[in-house]
Amino acid sequence: MKKVVIIGSGNVATSLAHGLSGRCQVAQIYSRTLVHAQLLADAVGCPHATDNLQALIPDADAYIIAVKDDAIADVITSLPDNGALWLHTSGSKPISLFAGHRQHYGVLWPMQSFSREVVVPLDEVHFFAEASDDDTLAELMSLGHMMSRHVIEADSDKRRQLHIASVFSCNFANHMWTLASEVLDNAGLPFEAMLPLIRTTVAKLDRLSPAKSQTGPAIRHDNQVINSHLEMLDGDKRELYRLLSQSIMNRNPLDDHAK
Repeated sequence: MKKVVIIGSGNVATSLAHGLSGRCQVAQIYSRTLVHAQLLADAVGCPHATDNLQALIPDADAYIIAVKDDAIADVITSLPDNGALWLHTSGSKPISLFAGHRQHYGVLWPMQSFSREVVVPLDEVHFFAEASDDDTLAELMSLGHMMSRHVIEADSDKRRQLHIASVFSCNFANHMWTLASEVLDNAGLPFEAMLPLIRTTVAKLDRLSPAKSQTGPAIRHDNQVINSHLEMLDGDKRELYRLLSQSIMNRNPLDDHAK
């Protein structure tokens, strides 16, 4: 059974530790805060937790760096190469962070939104992999398949495009829900009223492309409704509503919509 060390105890590290537990030996978990490392280690039955990078066990098969993007390079440069597989889990940071510091290295990025408080089942999560050489890639893909059925090779440039797409699909969408919640709060209405609409909108994507499932006043070029909404909004909400409505109309000319 592969022996794995997880460097990190935050959002991504938590779900990875749970996803790997029972499929390989999670031998050690590191966090700058020992109590966080110990809590995650206890949750997945890992025997060792540490807050000292220099105390990582030296004989693991793989070391997974699942820390904040800005801290990845510091982890790599502060530890010697022991010949094992080293990988980071970032969608936006290149594989070249390892160059000159490791012999066998790669990236295994799970394209999903993670929170430490919620363990995400990884079976259907798409992992995107890149490695220093073919043998390392095979090892990395095998590690990914322990957690998910969907492991796809993608270089750093492709991952950057995927990361942009995920920001639009997830982070920006979630911000829109935050603004919607504020609008409802001001009207004394619960955000829960939006949940059936949101669920239906997302569920349609199993059958229709996003472009085909677009509805609302902008795709109809219903300027009367759009202007009435703009009059009710101010600040960022007003500007975002105007920009997004215009973007939808630009991609759906009235003549095309009328056909």
